[in-house]
Amino acid sequence: METLELVDSDTHATVRLRPADEVLAPFVRVVLSEFPAAAVACPLLLSKRSDTGAFYVGALLGFKHGECLIDSPDGRLAFCSLEAAREGFFAVEDNIALDRAHDRFGAGEGESLFDGEGCPTAPLKAAQSALGRLMAGQEATDVFIAKLLSYRLVEPIDVSLSFDDGETLRLEGLYTISLDALSDLEDAAILDLFRAGHMQWAYAMITSLQHIALMARRRNERLASML
Repeated sequence: METLELVDSDTHATVRLRPADEVLAPFVRVVLSEFPAAAVACPLLLSKRSDTGAFYVGALLGFKHGECLIDSPDGRLAFCSLEAAREGFFAVEDNIALDRAHDRFGAGEGESLFDGEGCPTAPLKAAQSALGRLMAGQEATDVFIAKLLSYRLVEPIDVSLSFDDGETLRLEGLYTISLDALSDLEDAAILDLFRAGHMQWAYAMITSLQHIALMARRRNERLASML
């Protein structure tokens, strides 16, 4: 469980923040406003929160913790999620708090949270912005998910992968949108999804699944380069 501290220029004057992409989780929550950038770079899937069982949408960045399979040729991430940018930070009413035990924080590496005058630095401002955008986009995303569930469009997806080094990976607890169920919807339901702007996001999630095979191929290529 996190131990949260309200961010303060005096208390956290020596705390340093490491870049988000150095503490990469393989599956990160996204909100609707991120879909255009995320869907062209990685698979968008649904999963369930371990504490409540509620569905959320996430972007699959790799098949294992710390593994990034969506970087571009120049080594930069093809998609930077708001969730990664705000990692370690939390909203507490109208304030921003941090969990000092999180891997992003330390006293040696990274950038300071505040400048010499006690003003937030660019990294802290970026985390504040990401957290705000996540909070602002969560309600619309929850409405989208609720609509998918109401039309019974959500189904489990089997992601089983075999690699050239003999390793087999199976990703559990993931769901997608059923293209068959979407195609079988009655006209009124289709119109409902279309007018709400949800149809485009549903198809964005479906088409993003092509990235799973691309990521697996990229992983095989990296394995081959290590031999």
